[in-house]
Amino acid sequence: MTIRIGTFNAENLFRRPKVFGVQNNNERKEILDDFSALVGLLGRDPYTAADKRKIAALLKKHRADDDRKSSSRPFFVNQPRGGAKLFTKPPGGGLNIVAGGRSQWTGWAELVRDDLGWEAVENTARVIAAVNADVLLTVEVEDRLTLDRFNTQVLGGVLGKRPYPYNMLIDGNDPRGIDVGILSRHPIECIRSHIADPGQGGQPLFSRDCPEYEIRVNGTRLWILGNHFKSKGFGIAAENEKKRRAQARRVRKIYEAALERSAHVVVAGDLNDTPNSVSIKSLVGGGLRDAMSYPGYTGAPGTFGTGTSLNQKIDYLMFSPELFSRVQHVDVERRGIWAPKTFKSFLTVTSKANQASDHGALFADLDL
Repeated sequence: MTIRIGTFNAENLFRRPKVFGVQNNNERKEILDDFSALVGLLGRDPYTAADKRKIAALLKKHRADDDRKSSSRPFFVNQPRGGAKLFTKPPGGGLNIVAGGRSQWTGWAELVRDDLGWEAVENTARVIAAVNADVLLTVEVEDRLTLDRFNTQVLGGVLGKRPYPYNMLIDGNDPRGIDVGILSRHPIECIRSHIADPGQGGQPLFSRDCPEYEIRVNGTRLWILGNHFKSKGFGIAAENEKKRRAQARRVRKIYEAALERSAHVVVAGDLNDTPNSVSIKSLVGGGLRDAMSYPGYTGAPGTFGTGTSLNQKIDYLMFSPELFSRVQHVDVERRGIWAPKTFKSFLTVTSKANQASDHGALFADLDL
């Protein structure tokens, strides 16, 4: 039988922090850098007098203490009711840091999120319907209930397409709540999570997770290893690259262990690196074969943006040798992307604001 396996960074199945919509690069970077600095300061125990002054200055600079609905603050400190507080606001104005350190207050710093853009969500469903994969790895999904509601209410409801009978997602390590899930027309028999795999300094290695999903396709057991590696977009480039390399090394070991259970193993997702990178070469060196290296694939080399360059190749379907020998067709569904000078989009995709994603959906047909 023929089975279609795909991967898609949907982007629009979670509420994206508003700061990512700031058009000015310098302004966006300043906000994110200040947020990162605040999180670092808040983690200290105890707080020095200088720490308290810096925390207060960052909160005031970005109006993080303004809890009115009309507030334009990009981030805030969530202080649950009844818990010990980080700060108080005296009646006469100002802001006082009253906690003596991380152990003395309850709460966390959080980026303000924007509402979901429903035109974009519907276009995301159009991409998934067009691909019509039997098994689809979904990247950047807020939680399992979001995935399930999208499946039944948007894909199956608004578009009137056949929803997937099986879906699953494990909450991962990303503080924004973006995770790696799966939609399947075949039963999900087993799930393994790697959210606690240790990285440098004992911190979690995976930015999200490397979930292993065992899918039963008639009598065949298929293992899907889903991933979303550390992004290049934010933070220090050298540290990001170091983390992606470590993530790739660990995925290779997980893949090799999966091979002992089955010859049918797939590594899929947004790996945030190009084919010539050390991290991707590490996976290929372990015996995995990239779907887009299939001789019958003649499309554009990239998966992101216009896709016209290998530098835009960051999404992958990688197959174990046994599975790669069964590949019959490979393609990328790009019509959910707004790139009018390069290719035609769906008629409902009219701008970057309502595009499904800036990633194409990569898929392959295999004879199982």
